[in-house]
Amino acid sequence: DMTICKQEVFGMLMSILSFTSEEEVISRANNTEFGLAAGVFTRDIQRGHRVVGNLQAGVTWINNYNLAPMNLPWGGVKYSGIGRENGTGGVESWTQLKSVYVEMGNVECDYPK
Repeated sequence: DMTICKQEVFGMLMSILSFTSEEEVISRANNTEFGLAAGVFTRDIQRGHRVVGNLQAGVTWINNYNLAPMNLPWGGVKYSGIGRENGTGGVESWTQLKSVYVEMGNVECDYPK
């Protein structure tokens, strides 16, 4: 219930909290209105993937934090924003996909006239 764990804090800060199970830590991490980024440090890479797969955050890291290559999408979930910046995900968040089929000759039709 600590404010620092429920608010979106910008700056050089890290919260280190003990936990007894993955379910507990995932529940605590997701118990916020925000979801910009999250990092997991672990020796067990499978556990890291399991945990970040269940975190409600737009950007996640395993055994690192705050790397943001320009070709990878960046953005949050919940009140941390909608859409993505950077990479093709950023372009796609500002566009709308539309299909247009054009026939320039006679249209073959199997249906009776």
